[in-house]
Amino acid sequence: MQINRKKKQVLSPLSKALLLGLAAWNSASLRAQSSTPTDPISEAPSVADDLDAIVVVAETISEHKVQDPFLPDVVGTNIYAGKKTSVMDFDSLPQINTDNYRQAFAKTPGLLTSEVSNNSLLSLNYRGIGDPHESQNLMVLKNGIPFVLDPLGYSTVYFAPPFESLDRLEFVSGGAALLYGAQPSGALNYITHQPDRSKLLKGSTQHIVGSENLYSTFTTLEGGNEKFGYILNYDHRSGDAFRSDNSDFELNGVDLSLFYDIDEKQRLSATFELYGSDHGEPGGRSVASYANDRTNNLLDHDRVRLDRVFGSIGYEIGDESAKWNTRLWASEVVRYSKRQTGQGFGTVTGNQLDINQHTYYTMGFDSRMLLEYNLGEETSTFTMGVTAMNVRSPIFTERTNPGDLTSDRGPNSRFDALRQSRIAALFAENLFRYKRFTLTPSLRLEYNEQSMDEQFNVSKLATNYIDETRSEIVPLGGLAATFDATETTEIYANLSSAYKPPTYGDAFPTGGADTYSSNLDAGQVMNTEIGYRGNPTSWSSFDVSLFHIDYDNRFGRVGTNSQNVGRSVNQGFSLSGEIDFYDLIKGESDFDVSWYCAYQYLNAEFEGGPLSGKAPQYAPEHMLRTGFIVQQKEEWKVAAMLTHLSQHWADDANTVNASSNFNIPAYTVLDITAEAKIWSSKIGGVDTELWALCGINNLLDEDYFSRVRGNGIDPANDRNYYVGLRAEF
Repeated sequence: MQINRKKKQVLSPLSKALLLGLAAWNSASLRAQSSTPTDPISEAPSVADDLDAIVVVAETISEHKVQDPFLPDVVGTNIYAGKKTSVMDFDSLPQINTDNYRQAFAKTPGLLTSEVSNNSLLSLNYRGIGDPHESQNLMVLKNGIPFVLDPLGYSTVYFAPPFESLDRLEFVSGGAALLYGAQPSGALNYITHQPDRSKLLKGSTQHIVGSENLYSTFTTLEGGNEKFGYILNYDHRSGDAFRSDNSDFELNGVDLSLFYDIDEKQRLSATFELYGSDHGEPGGRSVASYANDRTNNLLDHDRVRLDRVFGSIGYEIGDESAKWNTRLWASEVVRYSKRQTGQGFGTVTGNQLDINQHTYYTMGFDSRMLLEYNLGEETSTFTMGVTAMNVRSPIFTERTNPGDLTSDRGPNSRFDALRQSRIAALFAENLFRYKRFTLTPSLRLEYNEQSMDEQFNVSKLATNYIDETRSEIVPLGGLAATFDATETTEIYANLSSAYKPPTYGDAFPTGGADTYSSNLDAGQVMNTEIGYRGNPTSWSSFDVSLFHIDYDNRFGRVGTNSQNVGRSVNQGFSLSGEIDFYDLIKGESDFDVSWYCAYQYLNAEFEGGPLSGKAPQYAPEHMLRTGFIVQQKEEWKVAAMLTHLSQHWADDANTVNASSNFNIPAYTVLDITAEAKIWSSKIGGVDTELWALCGINNLLDEDYFSRVRGNGIDPANDRNYYVGLRAEF
């Protein structure tokens, strides 16, 4: 690692203008070509026949193809052979409303949802790797483009695409860092619907009401012709959550995607996205106050707001044997918060507000190519690419006057700094085939750089302000293999590395007494996995694997010093599968009675360092998801989904004392959801359908929590319901 000291320049007015200009474009369709097991054409059949050379693998909203639960060897310009992958196809379930991730991950073992009091935030982890708060240990992407605020310095998620806009979710664990870069526990990719280009105009609108004044609506307009396609979405959600006060939320999002086919082998695409959210933070509960009344709020004025503008342009050319795609994106995200001072575990003593605002100006570039070539009697596949990102993020903190708990700004400056991070990577993989075997070596070379330039810090003398740049080059490698055990099943194995860069908080001590180790290194992760998966019959699928994750140089604090605190080993096995009992007995039909199961056993422990013998946070030994889905295809669906997590900890120190308790007891939650077509006819010559939607979440009214922070226990929602209608025209 190198530490260089130099002044950082602020973004010029011209650069700002270019950034905002670029935010009018995006290539959402390009990543869509890298992810379905069945390679469906994105356009309607009447158009797709003219576009055989370009296969864009995402479905329209009206298509309901249920895809395999894992990705194929090669899709688009990405190689997945031998990697542990999961596909969460929403067409296999009734419509998931209010973005309930507990239901979205119903068939996927290992992904943990730390449930927050409102649904404006995303809080996930995988196999017990790191704090799930704001999903800071996952790489989270939309159509292959990261939407974390800063992959290096502040890898958090305050925005996620609404489920109604998605064809599916894809998750890649071992080997994900070789495809997408930093983060130790995998990549979650949101794949959006593509427009139906068989008509110039069609659409749908959905309206949901429910408990705690919930109102959710999602509207789509789409269409096109042989050359041009578009899809426009509008999303709104608001409600009060279930806490007694200050747990309200509201979010609004608009995105427009455009596609233009230059010819049968070339495509341009663009998208523009706007998003805003505002939600209260009711605060944590102490152990005693939780037992007395779990719904009460602690904080009356704490809030978080987010405004996001995003866009990029993309170009792709080629066919299935040789293709190249390139994307350029830009965004501006403003994250604002105000929080009461003096917060402890379920307590608050201060009478002022700390006002904090970060702004993230991001520019990114990604270019990938694929080439198939003959090697002996077999066809091999080579992929390579380059990616680069620059994130400039000024930050300031202010404090209100004593007794002022209502203002949105404060007269007393506390902190002001300019932060910046840069990423550049070169990566390549080659899939070698020999009869029933495949072997895929992978290599990624990543350069990252972070800087902090403090302009003001009330905790320090001006002579001690930070003005530093930290940089390092991180090589990553992997080796994956498969063996076709039968025509429909395979054995797979993967050995791959990943890393966790230090955040701004890890790398730069901004507190007056804070220090950091001069030899602070990136966290190093080695994933090892071997499994067996397949679709042995038309009515069954399965995936079972053993895994071992060695995570060294983890970050932490010892007193006031930021340092590498040791190593954890997370190991166990996972299994998932589904059986359609009706098709098993009667043969394939449009009526299904399916049972699914997703289970993970996890043994996780710190080895060496100050946390030796402790269990890493959010690493339950047992995680079980199971249930039944009954449906008459294209007519109705009903699902009963059960989730169970065993006892686990919410901090790495496994803290239990007189003032704090970070133990999360075991809990079991049952959800029932349904949708049904209740009317179908023509209105003005236009085919129109009306669907009814309903559900009861936490049917058994489990009293539980799945999230504990430094300010206390964050209760999970009790029994709640929703009902609604969706019109398609």
